[in-house]
Amino acid sequence: MTVTMGPVALSFPETSLAVTELAELAELTPARRAHALALGIDRVRCADSDDESEHAARAAETALERAGLAASELDALLLVGGRAPKYLLASDATRLQHRLGASNAFVVGVGELGCVSISAAFTMASALLRGDDRCRTVLVVAGARTPTRARYRAPMTVLGDGGGAVLLGKDGAGRYELVDHLVRSDGRYADLFRIDYRGGPDREWVEECADEATYSFRLAVESRKRLAQMSGEILNSNGLRLDELDAVLMQNLSVGAFTFWEEALEVRIDRACHRNLADYGHLGSLDMLVNLESAATTLAPGDHALLLNSSPVAAWSTSLLRRLPERPEVAGS
Repeated sequence: MTVTMGPVALSFPETSLAVTELAELAELTPARRAHALALGIDRVRCADSDDESEHAARAAETALERAGLAASELDALLLVGGRAPKYLLASDATRLQHRLGASNAFVVGVGELGCVSISAAFTMASALLRGDDRCRTVLVVAGARTPTRARYRAPMTVLGDGGGAVLLGKDGAGRYELVDHLVRSDGRYADLFRIDYRGGPDREWVEECADEATYSFRLAVESRKRLAQMSGEILNSNGLRLDELDAVLMQNLSVGAFTFWEEALEVRIDRACHRNLADYGHLGSLDMLVNLESAATTLAPGDHALLLNSSPVAAWSTSLLRRLPERPEVAGS
């Protein structure tokens, strides 16, 4: 059975802010300020009063429209939630279900793995499609919004806002075939990045890295080992080599991160990632959808792409995808 991915839809706030205009730069040390300006990020989108759920919902509606699918026909709806939900105890996933009208769908939120949460959603979607004859369509939706006043996340990136959605199905039309997929995690780093939200009002929330040396060195070495092993496992299982891939995509953190991974894995990170990094900054789980959508226009049917994802909690994923032929757009999409 073939699991397909697509169409993809994205939604971004209209407000775009240059990194040089970030108010927090004035509060940083000279070294931190220089680092923030050297990440390769030119601008980020800012959601202002909207939370990430609004842009996630808009993207979901567009994805369904492009697929020519009514929300009531969805068999499953998986929401990759933001890191700071609007309410505790409430359900963002079922709120989205109600807005879309996906009354017949199995609904659940997927999280706890940071940027790799969307990769976990792909795992769950694939399992539902392969394991349940009644499940034919799964919509994966993700929202991204910085949870604090500060968009600069030391020592790694600058955060932007937006929403995205992708439809997964079986033996049907789509932009990609999900050929193979792995997700791994390591709880030793579970609290490396955190927000003490109980300690004060949200205007005072601060993202903290408990140990920057652990992030910059120990976790970097661990990530290099993990992604190399996982990539080798997936490629060997499917009779491919790294030098036979048509694109290698990954999350957008910084130009330095791209250089690190190119040297560590001896690959070339697709230029679409560099462009999206400059235009949007880091979008958490949403990076995967933004880069997949951008790369699709440069890949021919049958081309293979390797999608690498990691997060500082720590978790890692590797996905092998094959580009499928384009299909005519649904009328009205």
